[in-house]
Amino acid sequence: MSYETILFEICEQVACITINRPDAANSLNLKMAEELMDASIRCDTDPEIRAVLLTAEGKMFCAGGDLNGFAKAGDQVAALAKRMTTALHGAISRFARMQAPVVCAVNGMVAGGGMGLVLSADFAIAAQSTRFTMAYTRAGLVPDGSSTYFLPRVVGLRRAAEMIFTNRLLDSGEALEWQLVNRVVPDEDLLSEAEKLAQTLAKGPLSAHGHVKRLLAQTFQSDLEAQMEAESRALSEAVSGPEGQEGVHAFLEKRKPDFQCS
Repeated sequence: MSYETILFEICEQVACITINRPDAANSLNLKMAEELMDASIRCDTDPEIRAVLLTAEGKMFCAGGDLNGFAKAGDQVAALAKRMTTALHGAISRFARMQAPVVCAVNGMVAGGGMGLVLSADFAIAAQSTRFTMAYTRAGLVPDGSSTYFLPRVVGLRRAAEMIFTNRLLDSGEALEWQLVNRVVPDEDLLSEAEKLAQTLAKGPLSAHGHVKRLLAQTFQSDLEAQMEAESRALSEAVSGPEGQEGVHAFLEKRKPDFQCS
């Protein structure tokens, strides 16, 4: 299936999704939101896909929502915003909850809804020249795309408020310090480093990765005993499953596990 606003390909069990509106600063419009939703469902249901790499074409990762589209919508702008966020939020929910780990390769400027995509990924690698800003209140708008959920959990409530209210611009070094990203690499190494990580994850135990994602997602809502019970259930399912059995026997036999054949 071909798309208008994104590129989608599968290579070595890694689904690579590339935001592809470089002439519009890779801004999010309704079509892109819908196509990201479709791509997320493919990643969540295709057994060949064991990791996801999200990146962007051109000099900007994503400038956020397409304000030109909002301006042209006239009195239908509220309905447009609801349709866009329904699709975008569905995509982000799928990416966050699917078993396959999601790696985000971040280049150029990241703003608005682009921040939500970065924050919701399991791993984020940034190019050294990357800059981050929320940008919503500058246009009289409020955050969407999961930012008010993930941002306080990643940087803390006060820093999240500072980023949202003041639209503070963070360079890649500050983004690393604030834990918005896992690593910062030279611009020319961004895609190769992100691909390397995604391919490593794709060779790992898919079901265990899914359990870990679910456990981490619920940790701030659970008390100690509830979280430990969830860990116990996840461990029992993992160790009794084919990947767990392969991992245990590989360890005892002093060989590298082959999770894809388990």
